Amino acid sequence: MEGGAYGGGKAGGAFDPLQFIQRPQVILRALCLLFAIIVFGCISSQGWRYDNETSKEVCLYNNDSGACNYGTFIGVMAFIGSIVFLVGEFLFEQMSSVKTRKHFVLGDLGFSAFWAFLYFVGFCYLANQWSDAETPEGGYGVSNVQAAITFCFFSVFTWAGCAWFAFQRFKQGTGAAFQGSYEADPTAANQAGYSSYPDAEVGGYNEPPFSGNTQGQMGDYSAPTY
Repeated sequence: MEGGAYGGGKAGGAFDPLQFIQRPQVILRALCLLFAIIVFGCISSQGWRYDNETSKEVCLYNNDSGACNYGTFIGVMAFIGSIVFLVGEFLFEQMSSVKTRKHFVLGDLGFSAFWAFLYFVGFCYLANQWSDAETPEGGYGVSNVQAAITFCFFSVFTWAGCAWFAFQRFKQGTGAAFQGSYEADPTAANQAGYSSYPDAEVGGYNEPPFSGNTQGQMGDYSAPTY
């Protein structure tokens, strides 16, 4: 949206729900939220099985509990982060402070880029452990485990897309289009001072209407005698 700081509209403008849900940032964030639910939901529901030999729960990813815990962690944190940034996106137009918008955009950029990296690590980690794992008896949890890996892969692109849009917003915010519209410095107008009259010259004065020679000539004039 043009006319506002960091790609947002003017603060206090009318809210349009249809326009809000059509924003690319909102669509990608909703996908991030959905994929996060799938990732940690699949691992939490059927990513573990009870082992009769050890009498404890073991992870289907090659009995590596770290793999299940890692996948659950990034999924839950991505779910929370998606909700936070969706709320922030909803309130973005109401942020009249440029600094507040800048902090939100930088937070979005940093978190999204970092979580895209964590999802990439998670995809590689889970896929590698699953390739070395034995197939559970009766195929228990296989579809869930594979779904978690698949949506970790998809989440890399959705979070990277969020980071890209946040970077574009940051670039818009550093331009001069929004300067002067928000938090204008009231003393800025006085720093330029006041312009002088076009014909005025500093330190200069015009010549007097009568020169010294003229006064001298008038002093030599003598009154006639009678």
